[in-house]
Amino acid sequence: MYTVPLELVSHARRVCSLYKRSLRNLESWYDRRPSFRYEAVVLRERFDRHKNEKDMIVAKDLLLKGEQELLEKRHWQPKKFAKSPGGSAFERNVVPPDWVLDYWSPQEKAAYPDYFARREQRKKEYIQWWEKQYGKYTEKDSHH
Repeated sequence: MYTVPLELVSHARRVCSLYKRSLRNLESWYDRRPSFRYEAVVLRERFDRHKNEKDMIVAKDLLLKGEQELLEKRHWQPKKFAKSPGGSAFERNVVPPDWVLDYWSPQEKAAYPDYFARREQRKKEYIQWWEKQYGKYTEKDSHH
């Protein structure tokens, strides 16, 4: 998916990005560590061979050819980290909102007396801050 760049990206940053994307692509192709390491070393050597290129026209041409090669050799099913977008565990852990604790029974709250005492104090402080910041709530506020 391509997006409109919101900032200028330097040549060095694009090269680093290409290198990282190329390594991730190699991880998808080579599932055995020794074969992946060999290919990674070969890839690094290809990048190091041109790291001191002074002619920006040649450097840009190499970058464009590298991006094209990555596009052509892209794995058909790239590996994804489990908790990254597209991964098997992405957004799987739902964090319950704070208001759920208001519905705990007194027996459940009794197991954590210090926590709930501090929580009630914090709620009072928040209400005071809100009223100081925005004023007290009145009945006419609910009828817009």
